[in-house]
Parts: sequence; structure tokens; C-alpha cells
Amino acid sequence: MRDLTYPPIIVAAKAGFRLLGQRFQLTGTKHVPESGGVLLAYNHISYVDFVYGGLAANPSGRLVRFMAKREIFDHPLAGPLMRSLHHIEVDRASGEQSLATALHHLESGEAVGIFPEATISRSMELKDFKTGTVRIAAAAGVPLVPVIMWGTQRMMTKDHDRDFSRGKTISITVGEPLHPTGDNAVAETAELHARMSQMLDETIAAYPAEEQPPGSWWVPARLGGTAPTPAEAAALDMAEKRARAQRRAAKRS
Repeated sequence: MRDLTYPPIIVAAKAGFRLLGQRFQLTGTKHVPESGGVLLAYNHISYVDFVYGGLAANPSGRLVRFMAKREIFDHPLAGPLMRSLHHIEVDRASGEQSLATALHHLESGEAVGIFPEATISRSMELKDFKTGTVRIAAAAGVPLVPVIMWGTQRMMTKDHDRDFSRGKTISITVGEPLHPTGDNAVAETAELHARMSQMLDETIAAYPAEEQPPGSWWVPARLGGTAPTPAEAAALDMAEKRARAQRRAAKRS
């Protein structure tokens, strides 16, 4: 796959990281194979997860093609950029084409990134996973590599102001690959969720304590933070969904 845009974008992004004085804790990147199809499954806590998620595969020399919602591709500026990077458009109303494109990328030896939660987690915990992640990996016959990101939510996430002040730490933890068969997608999805939940706790525990004082809004409530509980976050998600539906109905009328 020809990449004219991706390499200079990476150079520019790394320059931006340096300007922001960001520090990186990268763990387990050796688990991303240097060649062949691989599906990377990420937690989703920030609007900038796409920007930082590729760093999980960067030491292996891989470019990650992220699966992203159609609305991003519809944007007049972001859309052309996403296409030039060969990211994969996901239409939730009709996912067959998205699935076929992801399988084609994987079978062609590409690294594909997916967010099993589908949407950003307000609780900073893992939401329920869709079974599509393990089904895609099984259908393509590729390893499924779990990835946890932490710290990206401090810059840009739901219900909070943007904060691109200097000196933040970004943690990225890559786990050992799973090899789903698709025989029991529900059980294999539960295994992936459990593995990533453990990785999330370990990543939070290893994060610099001076950047994560008790009561931090970006830390799960069960770990002493003030993020919404999963139940509270689910209620906020439902309210957001209703408001979006009302806006669409008003626009149609």
C-alpha cells in the first residue's frame, strides 16, 4: 500500500509531542509483529487516541490503519486526510463494507486498529466490547494484540475542556497477542475484555503519581478518581444519544 501522507504525518506528530514536552511510557511493543496482518484492539478514552495509538506499532515499523466512524470521513478536512492514510470508514448502519475492507487490509498483511468499545468511555473504565473485534481477527486468521492507552484523556475527551499544556505523560501498554478462532465469539470477547481490564489497572498503577493525585477527574471512581462510575457514564451516554436523535429529527422537520 502506497503511503505518501502517513510518514510525514508521523514526523510532524512527533515534533508536536516534543513541543508539548510529552513523556512516553511504552511497554510491550515487542508484541506487535514486524510483518503480516495484525489487529490491534485499543481502549478508547480520548478524541486523540487515533493520533497516539499508532505509537504502539511504531517500534515494529508498522503503520496502523484505524477503523473510524463515517462522520470523521464526512468532514471536509479530516475526511481526505483519513483516506490518504488508508484508514477504514465504518458505517454503523451498514457494516458489511467496513468488515470487507478491514479483512482485505489484514489479509494483505496490514496492521489494523480497532476500538472494541466503539465510543469514548466517560468512566475511563472499559465499556462493553462488541464481538466484531474477535470475529474480524478470526476471519482473517491474524493475531489480536490488546493495547491500553492512558493520559490521552487529559488532553481532549468528553465533558471536559481541551488541555494541551506541556509536560504530560502518555502511557501505552501492549499485551501478548490472542488468537481467536471465532468458535465462541462471546467467550473470546470476554477473554479480551478481561485481559485489557488487567492491563488498564497495571497501566494506571504505573502512571507517575505526581501527575495523578487523588480525586483526579481522569481516574476511575473505584481507584480514587472522580470520573463517573460506569453506571453514571452509561446514563450520560444515553442522554447524549437522545439529544443527538432529537437534533436529527429537528433537522429533518
